Amino acid sequence: MKPEDLKKLRELLAGFSTAMMVTRIADDHLRARPMALAQVEESGTIWFISGTDSGKIDEIVHDTRVHLVFQKEHSLYLSLNGVATLVHDRKRVGDIWKESFRVWFPGGKDDSNIVLIAVEPQDAEFWDSQGWNKVSYLFKAAKAYVTGVTPSTEKGSEHGVLTS
Repeated sequence: MKPEDLKKLRELLAGFSTAMMVTRIADDHLRARPMALAQVEESGTIWFISGTDSGKIDEIVHDTRVHLVFQKEHSLYLSLNGVATLVHDRKRVGDIWKESFRVWFPGGKDDSNIVLIAVEPQDAEFWDSQGWNKVSYLFKAAKAYVTGVTPSTEKGSEHGVLTS
């Protein structure tokens, strides 16, 4: 990703703690499930923790393309395409471990069922109506309501596409 797009992506990801991870199952259908973000690297790589016995692991082995969908209340949305890699690295597990993960892994960070999923973003699209963007959006919405003209969704601070 271009440096400015990568910076924007990291800023956006800082606003989320979970994502819906969409994978492709063997019959070419899509499957989504909520996943807690374990870590976001400076490079933009997004890390998740999973069980080796989870269906999503077989799905990623079959097709490494994933789609991540993020939502924060009604003010921030992010849709991201990426490539997933399964990582079996005990040190890395220790580095990104959060005590809240013990709910799924009672054995803690040394649980032998743990596998990491690293997602390298390929492209993303966002809609941000937080802070001043919300004021701008409310103004555009009110204007649209009064004039009967649909508001513009041009790219800018409220909406944008991030590419590699």
